[in-house]
Amino acid sequence: MATMNLNQYLREIQSSWESRSGTEVSEFLSFNHPHVMSTKLTAEGFEKSVERLVESPLDELVILHLRCLNCVNQQKYLEAYSEQSALVQAFTKLFQTQKEDNWALFIMYVISLDLRMFAIKADKELAKKGADKPGQTLEKAAECLMGLFRVCAADNRSSDEDTKRWGMLYLVNQLFKIYFRINKLHLCKALIRAIDASQFKDHFSLSQQVTYRYYVGRKAIFESDFKSAEKFLTYAFERCHRECRNNKRLILIYLIPVKMLLGHLPTPHLLRKYDLLQFSEVVQAVREGNLRRLNNALLQHDAFFIRCGVYLILEKLKVTTYRNLFKKVTLLMKTHQIPIEAYLEALKFMGVEDIDLDETQCIIANLIFENKIKGYISNSHNKLVISKQNPFPPLAAIM
Repeated sequence: MATMNLNQYLREIQSSWESRSGTEVSEFLSFNHPHVMSTKLTAEGFEKSVERLVESPLDELVILHLRCLNCVNQQKYLEAYSEQSALVQAFTKLFQTQKEDNWALFIMYVISLDLRMFAIKADKELAKKGADKPGQTLEKAAECLMGLFRVCAADNRSSDEDTKRWGMLYLVNQLFKIYFRINKLHLCKALIRAIDASQFKDHFSLSQQVTYRYYVGRKAIFESDFKSAEKFLTYAFERCHRECRNNKRLILIYLIPVKMLLGHLPTPHLLRKYDLLQFSEVVQAVREGNLRRLNNALLQHDAFFIRCGVYLILEKLKVTTYRNLFKKVTLLMKTHQIPIEAYLEALKFMGVEDIDLDETQCIIANLIFENKIKGYISNSHNKLVISKQNPFPPLAAIM
């Protein structure tokens, strides 16, 4: 394939088009296929050869693909993006005319993926030139992909087997990747509604469902809907292929903090298996109710946690750590009426500086308000009076 000449390439893609083989045509338009290694495909005057050997409407797609390849060979990614964008728009018009037919879905998959990848490279090129608006090419790419999404979503008359709606989830996942990268998560809402309303939502390919739930789970984290985040991310982790270790690790980076907020701590074996030992000190600190250890753990790995976008979630674990510390104090006191001073001394012992009785009462009051402690503060006696039955309910039951 790397030595394929232009005539051979054109005859093969034309033959695949005539036999309506979406997978074969998609390979000849993909930048992950070995044909892109051939230097013979973009020889001077290749447009005339395409017009001579390839029939319309395929000829336009092939010319744009080869122009894009020529730009890539010269590492001109802004120009490569422009050609790929033109290809996607030309395909969108063609795709729309193919009534009650979806054999070209595979072509849509590869050209939309390549569009996103070239947009990323084009934005990096712009950044080097001092562009003041990061992600502007990705935004344009999203608009292109939305054109394809509308064609797929509007195909209501075809049979279930031939409908283009089978391509919706793939495009949604590509759009999610863009919106998360350019930090425009509010644009995900309409896409989630469209998938939730689809009759195929539980019948798309498993890999696409895993990707979809991974991003919906991450979005739920930003909205502080941790129960939903746990549900979506757990689905993604359990159904992600066991050989896709990097993907499973990526899911765990978000699932572990969510599980911890809900009171489920990961095992040391899990952290070792997926090379996530950055969390081990955090886990130990929360389990012990050790605030000093938690602060040190967050400080030690803050670059990793910030880069992954989970630092602020882990900060919320301080409340859980207070709860676990106060639970230990309560068990030691062996009474349901505990002086506030006992909790204050525990906080000081754990390295909490500049704290007094009023601030300790405030922490306890917040824990009571959030239902993490069942009880009330007796101001006249300066004591916490806890419920005799289950004073520290499981976190999963109250969040």
